[in-house]
Amino acid sequence: GCKKRKRKGRRGPAFYMDGGGAMAQIGAAAVCAVIAGIVAVGYIKGLPVFDLFIEGAAQGLKTAVKLLPTLVGLIAAISMLRASGVLELLTGALRPLTEWIGFDPEIVPLALLRPFSGSGSVSYVTSLYSRFGADSETARLAAILASSTETTFYAAAVYFGGRGLRSTRYTIPAALCGDCMAVVLSVVSIRLFG
Repeated sequence: GCKKRKRKGRRGPAFYMDGGGAMAQIGAAAVCAVIAGIVAVGYIKGLPVFDLFIEGAAQGLKTAVKLLPTLVGLIAAISMLRASGVLELLTGALRPLTEWIGFDPEIVPLALLRPFSGSGSVSYVTSLYSRFGADSETARLAAILASSTETTFYAAAVYFGGRGLRSTRYTIPAALCGDCMAVVLSVVSIRLFG
């Protein structure tokens, strides 16, 4: 909420927000407004809004149950990958190459982890911020890389698993090419624009 506080050198009290409370309230109000708008439009059109809601919720639950085995397997594989030390091993093996081309070796684990895990890559970016500072070149490169790549395998598992498709054909190779280009362009953008 808002707290009242007096500032030195100014007349009268000033209001400030603590802990993002205002944004949380605005977000909650926006969600309520969107839901109310959808219900109102459905009611105006004469649609059975509650029945459609129940039908959609049932379909969503069926999709979630269908996705559960795929997601559990993916999460288990990511956990094993992080705990096994494979990322550190790959980073060490790639260090001479990354230093030769001018790619920050601290970013290699992020580039390797991002296609598999969004939360794992966010925690790694956060650790880079705390180690190097948010304004460092490493932190800026990590921010650009994390925001310009996709959790390729998670997205493929959700989309293809949700539709019950077994073959991804060219999706994974094309998405990984996009991720590789994002790594290259992240480095180029930091070099060009700082």
